[in-house]
Amino acid sequence: MAPVLGCIADDFTGATDLANMLVRGGLRTIQLLGVPKSDSHIPDVDAIVIALKSRTIEPEIAISQSLQSLEWLQKSGAQQFFFKYCSTFDSTDKGNIGPVTEALMRALDVDFTIACPAFPETGRTIFKGHLFVGDALLSDTHMNSHPLTPMTESNLVTVLNKQTTLNVGLVQYDKIEAGLETLRNSFDTLKKAGVSIAITDSITDDHLYTLGEALADFKLITGGSGIAIGLPKNYQNANLVRLSKEASKLKPVTGLSLVLAGSCSDATLRQVAKFSKNNPSFKLDPVELDLRPAIIEEAIEWANLRMGQGPVLIYASAASNEVKSIQEKIGSEKAGSLIENAMGSIAKALVDSGVRRLVVAGGETAGAVVGALGISSLQIGEQIDPGVPGTITVEDPKIALALKSGNFGEVDFFQKALDTMP
Repeated sequence: MAPVLGCIADDFTGATDLANMLVRGGLRTIQLLGVPKSDSHIPDVDAIVIALKSRTIEPEIAISQSLQSLEWLQKSGAQQFFFKYCSTFDSTDKGNIGPVTEALMRALDVDFTIACPAFPETGRTIFKGHLFVGDALLSDTHMNSHPLTPMTESNLVTVLNKQTTLNVGLVQYDKIEAGLETLRNSFDTLKKAGVSIAITDSITDDHLYTLGEALADFKLITGGSGIAIGLPKNYQNANLVRLSKEASKLKPVTGLSLVLAGSCSDATLRQVAKFSKNNPSFKLDPVELDLRPAIIEEAIEWANLRMGQGPVLIYASAASNEVKSIQEKIGSEKAGSLIENAMGSIAKALVDSGVRRLVVAGGETAGAVVGALGISSLQIGEQIDPGVPGTITVEDPKIALALKSGNFGEVDFFQKALDTMP
């Protein structure tokens, strides 16, 4: 059978996050890393998630990769399409959420869709068009100083309007709480007013379930992974799939354990601090790395001497003041590139040394690591923490992976992931 849902995600951890939600809903799901080759063989699944590394690249390239992915998904038989981005709406005034959404709409001949990054389970909610992280507006969180996508505006209508030529509107929570008919009428009202993309409030999972039902006939959906919780039931009701509680069952993987952390988010910083108390840790400094590339080999040697006794951590995570200092010395793009290349090289060398259980924190870092390892597809397993499942590579050698968005996971996530991954 052909997959019913085809998804395009703008980073690797976000793709895993979405795949996790679909598997939890009972859909057999596979994740592909990068634009699939035309002859890529896909097993019998209900949903395919293509993970791109397109969040922070030039909009034109992001559009091109997204359209290539869409074409491949169409040829695979998918009937509904999902453009997935971060629940913190990570982007800049020039993109890439708006440009990619607009391009996908044009390619699918769609005149209306939604944008809903809400994920209440992880504290991401939208109220009157404003994105909250926990109790704080997005613009009042550490995201306001993100090195690549600083989010200084919490009104998503305002943010998205700067990125697209299309008109952006808003569906507030009361229209969703009023039920399916009122919600659909709100969509119709916006369409008649010339709106093409509607930011939708969402404060609770109940809102997401109602939205999911209202999206049954949409050709294109855009948002965070939260919106996916209401989709599997649509496919079952239409007799397109048979939901399975076994969708997340994977065979166990044994081998050496490694944690790599490149994210500088508050959540990851806390996780690094917690894990470092009981496990050997090695910090990569981009400034030092720029001056002395041999640090990569030193980190590899350091890890090889210790992994036999238990898991080790190699990290580049740093507090905001340290990040700012690094950016002033060598620039944010160069710093990011140095760390990504280093993490990729380290991962490749240590997998060659026997690492088979790998935790990676940060979307950009995850992209670099799976690219260096040549991984093209992942089977999606059970959830470790909200938004993060365990996975196993489809190709050999089998590697158990947990790819974590920088903002996700409890403070003990690293150890929990190593304990609970397949």
